[in-house]
Parts: sequence; C-alpha cells; structure tokens
Amino acid sequence: MNFDVIIIGGGPIGIACGLEAKKQKLSYLILEKGCLVNSLYHYPANMTFFSTSDKLELDNIPFISNNPKPRKAEALEYYRRITTSNDLNIHLFESVLSVKTPEDNMHKVISSKATYTASNVIVATGFYDIPNYLKIPGEELPKVAHYYNDPHYYSKQKVVVVGASNSAVDAALEIYRKGGEVTMIVRSPEIGERVKYWVRPDIINRIEEGSIKALFSARLAEIKEEEVIIETPEGACTLPNDFVLLLTGYRPNFQFLKKIGIILSSDEKKIPRYNEQTMETNVPGIYLAGVICGGMETHKWFIENSRVHSKIIMKNIVSNMPASVK
Repeated sequence: MNFDVIIIGGGPIGIACGLEAKKQKLSYLILEKGCLVNSLYHYPANMTFFSTSDKLELDNIPFISNNPKPRKAEALEYYRRITTSNDLNIHLFESVLSVKTPEDNMHKVISSKATYTASNVIVATGFYDIPNYLKIPGEELPKVAHYYNDPHYYSKQKVVVVGASNSAVDAALEIYRKGGEVTMIVRSPEIGERVKYWVRPDIINRIEEGSIKALFSARLAEIKEEEVIIETPEGACTLPNDFVLLLTGYRPNFQFLKKIGIILSSDEKKIPRYNEQTMETNVPGIYLAGVICGGMETHKWFIENSRVHSKIIMKNIVSNMPASVK
C-alpha cells in the first residue's frame, strides 16, 4: 500500500488536495479520523458561514446555496457530493497515529487500521478538535461543554457563555431566543471586532437592552454544581448556574506536528516551519495545507484563502518526481 501522496484530514482542504492529486494522476489516499468534513459536522446546527458560497467552492465546482452565505447543512451536502461524484479515495474513521520518516524519505504512515508508505504526506488537520482549556476548578463537570450545537437544549436554563468570538456570540443569541437566561463572560472590554458584521450590532443591542447580561474585562474563576464564581473589575461575584459553554477557541494538534518532526516557532504563536512557496515543512516530503499553517493564529487561514494550497503542493510534488515517472 504505497502512494505518491497521503493526505491527513478529510475536511474541505483535504478534499481539495485529493481532487488536485487525482487531476495530476498521482496515487493518493485521504485519511480522516471521523466522518467526512468532520469539523464542519460538529459546527453548531444553525451556523451560517461568514464566507459566501463561491468562496467555499473547490476546483471551480459551483456551490449553489439558498442565500449568499450558506448554512452548515448546505456545506455538508456540497462537500459530500464532491467527494462521492469524484470517487475520491478516502478512508473515514481511521486516525493517523504516527508518521515515521526513515533515511530514504519514504514516509511510513501508521493509522488505527493499517500501515501505509508514501513519497509525500500532507497534513490538513485544521484546528477544531482541541479546545483551549481554561484549567480552572470545575471545568470537568458534566454541565460544562467546549462545543455548542443546538439552543433548544438550554431553554429555561441559566447559561454562562465564556468568550466573545463568533461561536460565543451565535450561541448567546440563539439560546436567549429559545428562552435561556444568558450571561456572557468576556475577557476584553467589548465584543470583538472579528464578530460577523451582521451579527455584532444584534449582540450589542441585546446587551444594552438587558436581554443578555455581559460581564466585560472579566474572568471565570470557578465552576460549581449550581453556581459559578466570576472575577470582575469590581471584585468577585457568584451567579446561579445550570450550564457553562466555554467557547474560548480551539488549537491545532501541536503534539502531533512535533511528533512527526515539524519545528514550531518558540513564541506563543507556535507557527509550524514551512516554505510559503511550496508549503513543504522542514521535514522533506511533508507538507501543510489549510488553517494549520497559522499555528495559534487560527483566524489567519480559512477555506477561501487556503484552497490554493492544494495546487501549490501538487505542483511541487510533480516537479520533484523523477522524469521517468512523470
């Protein structure tokens, strides 16, 4: 089971890499630890993308949605149809455990189900699988979640939402509109500027009118069974509480990157080392694609501006192949 390319990650960028590998007549395999476009599948049920549908298209295959900005269900349908109609070689629910690179640079990819060899490996694993934990007392309680799905679950409940990103703002608004009593805990002094421009005025107005309570320049200090303790500029306060949503962002799997030999920057950004002209890392034959290229700067790369990575990588792979096999 030897391939020209093994792609780790079956999200939109992993699919884009598979399409380009097929177009270049390279033998390839996509390995995805969950379902197809696993990260998108775990997005909130009612999520609307920031990007318009044309910005989410792969390989010039039209993405037709009911509105300019598609919803989660439409994106799942689009990427599923691309994968099936192009008969992409993808193994789902197969986790990559390690990638070993001997001296001959033929990479040995060990998964939860098999062992493969590949001349090249592309890591397109995104960043949505590992939450940014607060590491505070009570974070392990059953009433705490780092992912938000559907507002109905929180109807008539006292809910604390920690964060002020798009995910936190969407959750706060949806839960409020389904009858939940929402308190936002925001580390900064205001709602972030990166919040979707059509949503930001809505959350600001709901806070100003008192429909949603917000504590700014505040920090969640402790979670208890029936209450939470919050540190504010005015001092600590205690609120009755039923559920806590810690929507404080997510991070790439840096441990996996280091394990396969990729060097990370020594600062807090932890940006992986790669050549921006080829997307090849410090390990010859191992490439990065998609949001993982930004390290902790998870706002830097999106589907719309990293789709091009697939073409850059495959062009470099083909150019490095011996003339006899091109």
